[in-house]
Amino acid sequence: MSGDTNTLTRSRGAGRVVRWTLAVALSVWFALPLLPLVLWSFAESWTFPDPFPTVFGGRSISAAVAFGAVPAFGRSLVLGLVVAVLATAIGALAARALTFGAVPGARVVSALLLAPVALPPFAAVLGVNVVLLRAHIPSVIGVALVLTVLALPYTAFVMRTAYGAYDPSYEEEARLLGAGRLQVLRRVHLPMIAPALARAAFLAFLVAWSDYIVTLIVGGGELVTLPLVVASAAAGLGNDAAVAVMSLVAVVPPIVLLTGVLAVGRGRRGHRRSRRPRRPGTPVAPHSLERAPDPVPARTEDPTKEVVV
Repeated sequence: MSGDTNTLTRSRGAGRVVRWTLAVALSVWFALPLLPLVLWSFAESWTFPDPFPTVFGGRSISAAVAFGAVPAFGRSLVLGLVVAVLATAIGALAARALTFGAVPGARVVSALLLAPVALPPFAAVLGVNVVLLRAHIPSVIGVALVLTVLALPYTAFVMRTAYGAYDPSYEEEARLLGAGRLQVLRRVHLPMIAPALARAAFLAFLVAWSDYIVTLIVGGGELVTLPLVVASAAAGLGNDAAVAVMSLVAVVPPIVLLTGVLAVGRGRRGHRRSRRPRRPGTPVAPHSLERAPDPVPARTEDPTKEVVV
């Protein structure tokens, strides 16, 4: 018995070492390309064949601010959040309808949801831009709508995968315990799909945050985001330090959101582990819903009892 325990302990320890090794290797793999940007951000002079900058300074930050990086960062952040909210909500509704509802032509609807991935972005945006101009839709709203459509394939795919593993019996059990529709949505449905919603919103935010073509063509210069500012600065000479600063700033929001997505998924897994085991096939009511009291049986008169008048 002790030998089996030692074997299990060694296997778990080896698996933990492998996971940590892979995590460190992936972190180095993703962080290594950022090292030249960090050096360029504070380089006043860096000429060939010097392996490192010879003069360091902070003028690159003021140069990035002069290019308009601060307001462009704010516009990109707002655009990304708006697209994330719209695309995640529409993708979740479409995925739930395709998974549980009787949608006529479900295969056609699924193909239409994935169509933006198959179409060439430049050609599709040029055609859509003509329609938006003739419909007199403002450029900012047009950019948000087009980016929402481009993000729908990712959000719909993530949410359809989540709903494929979703168990509707939890909602039925909550209704049997007296919960209303809003209670079921807020305390049962949303907590169960929260990790999938976070992943879908993250992908939709990335679509809008890193977009260049749609903002350039549909925006028509009225909506200047951070990718446009970085591209215009990179097209000039002597702007390497400012471009490096803006590129590093552009990496910060996705990393912060990715950390939040991982935290949501880890918290959900921890909640599942903390729940007590149950018999297979027996649905359990959510912990936030209190069990409704048993109804009091109605009093009945004994038919054999005589009535005194």
